[in-house]
Amino acid sequence: MAKLIMVQGTSSNVGKSILVTALCRIFKQDGYKVAPYKSQNMALNAFVTKEGGEIGRAQAVQAEACGIEPSVDMNPILLKPEADSRSQIIVNGKVDRTISAREYYEYAPLLLDTALAALNRLREKNDIVVIEGAGSPAEINLKQREIVNMRIAKEASAPVLLAGDIDRGGVFASLIGTIDLLEPDERYYIKGYLINKFRGDASLLKPAIDVLEDRTSIPVLGIIPYLRNMAIAQEDSVYLDECKGSLGETDLDIAVIRLPRISNYDDFDALATDGASVRFVSKTAEIGNPDLIIIPGTKSTIPDMEYLEQSGLAETIIKKARKGTHVLGVCGGYQILGKMIYDPHKTESETTELKGLGLLDTETTFEKEKATTQISGQVKFDSGLLSGLAGCAVSGYEIHMGRTRLFSAQPAFHITKTPKGPADYLDGASNAEGTVLGTYIHGIFENAAFRRGFLNAIRRHKGIPERQADYFDRDKEYDKLADIVRASIDMEKIYAILNEGIR
Repeated sequence: MAKLIMVQGTSSNVGKSILVTALCRIFKQDGYKVAPYKSQNMALNAFVTKEGGEIGRAQAVQAEACGIEPSVDMNPILLKPEADSRSQIIVNGKVDRTISAREYYEYAPLLLDTALAALNRLREKNDIVVIEGAGSPAEINLKQREIVNMRIAKEASAPVLLAGDIDRGGVFASLIGTIDLLEPDERYYIKGYLINKFRGDASLLKPAIDVLEDRTSIPVLGIIPYLRNMAIAQEDSVYLDECKGSLGETDLDIAVIRLPRISNYDDFDALATDGASVRFVSKTAEIGNPDLIIIPGTKSTIPDMEYLEQSGLAETIIKKARKGTHVLGVCGGYQILGKMIYDPHKTESETTELKGLGLLDTETTFEKEKATTQISGQVKFDSGLLSGLAGCAVSGYEIHMGRTRLFSAQPAFHITKTPKGPADYLDGASNAEGTVLGTYIHGIFENAAFRRGFLNAIRRHKGIPERQADYFDRDKEYDKLADIVRASIDMEKIYAILNEGIR
């Protein structure tokens, strides 16, 4: 059975996911077969495994850092928030039910056995499993029924590293406060602290670290610097407030609409590696005059379309599109680009139909069954944003409940394969000029040839030189992350904690 180590945090957005990613890569570099695990994740960034199951995007990234294929066992319970304080519950990769927060509070303990069974399957196949907690283990209003922090640590006998974010301030108070709110038997599982996102001279922290260690009898095992220019997907949408939106020199400006229920916003991270400045905007005044407007995925298409109308963003996007600005919609964003959205089963909200932006001659109807599959295929259309790309191979994954019907709009992609075997269906739509494009394919910009051709089509339209292909190696990004974190933490002590476990 695999050995375990767990990363918990004093709150959300302290960097648990990226620290787990780093540890996964470090253990892989050291020759171990390693896998990530998070029993319960609440996220709108999702990934589809080869089995056709949904998991949190962070666990897919962590699996990639491990050099292994993502599986539903890495995140057996996924909560996808919807409108009206409800969440869609994904269990072992498939939709289980949609319930309110209060209903889930009662339901969660019934899923503990499911979560532990997934962990045990991972332990049987690996040398090490790195477990990620969620939020804080000291949420005293939730801890009696939680199944992601101390309950998992105790059930699995996993030693815990507690991470705190020094960049937001108050890290020592949050670490001591978390320990103070834990029960005595829970404190025993905390074997070390990780102070994350530090800027400056770490030696200046010594007096505070001495107090922290004296007061809690738990050692600080590392001070990790604030990470910059890392082309690795982040889980928390708070990251959108911090990201700079480009890596290197840029010649294109891309504005991504920050919908209230935005999902899979990391679909566009790769654009920032290829000469584009990617910025997330939520107000009409922030749009400016971009080369491309992107409407991203959303868990709640109809409520977010209503938001676009109420905020004035819809009118601005329509005006700019009519003046020639390129517009791309992905998944829910693709549905929004059409003329009408129908929800006869009230899958997303109480609104059964709503006008879309009308930039594509399409209509979308929500069905009861969700489509979740990896896909591969090629570009079918050859104009505008897809100019010169006909026949270009693409791959990615689909997660959607809507089915989109095309009228005069032109199909954009031909899907030829899924994990189940050969396929033959069309995806996406474009207007005749190719200036407005929609697709259900998440991860499409991870295809380097397509990404470069897509951006070069915009460059040709703009009248600026095309860029030649540079090979972007994400593996090097994981190694870069691992090297930085390894140099910042006491791996000898972490290995000792891992090997000793909980006795």
